[in-house]
Amino acid sequence: MTDLPPSPLPPTIIVVHPREKRSKCSVEPLRGRPEFLFWKFPNRGPQPLTSYVRLGLGGPLLSPADSPHGLLLLDGTWRLAAKMEQSYSQLPVRSLLPWQTAYPRVSKYDTDPAAGLATIEALYAALTQMGRPTDGLLDDYRWGKEFVEKNAGLVERCLNGIL
Repeated sequence: MTDLPPSPLPPTIIVVHPREKRSKCSVEPLRGRPEFLFWKFPNRGPQPLTSYVRLGLGGPLLSPADSPHGLLLLDGTWRLAAKMEQSYSQLPVRSLLPWQTAYPRVSKYDTDPAAGLATIEALYAALTQMGRPTDGLLDDYRWGKEFVEKNAGLVERCLNGIL
C-alpha cells in the first residue's frame, strides 16, 4: 500500500460586501494567497459550498473536527453582514470562543457587538480553533501582536486541543 499525500484543505472564502472599503479592509493583504478566495457579494465563485461551514453567531464552537471543511466568512459591517447571512443560510454555522478584539472600535451607529472582532481577527481565531496554520496571517495587521497577546490563553487552549 502506498502512502497518499494529504489532501489539500479547501480554501477559505471571504465574501466581501461591496460597501466595504478595500482600503480599510483588514483581510485585504490576503488577496492573492492561494488559501484564500475573495467573492464580492452578492456574486459567488465557481467553488461548490457543499463541504463548507460559515463563521457566525449561535452555532456550535469551531473545533479541529471542522478542519477538513472549508470556511466561509462574511466581511462587512455588522449591519451589512447580517443582511448577507440569508444568502448563505444553507451552510452550517460555527462560532468562536470569547476572543477579545485589539481593534479600536468606533461606530457611528453603535451596532457592533461588544465582543465583535475585526475580520482578520475572526479569521485568525477561526483557523486557530480549527487547528489550521496561521503563519503570516497577522503580519500586515497593525494590532496583530496586541490581539495575540490579549488572547494568549485562548491560543494556548486551542494549541492544546482544549476547547
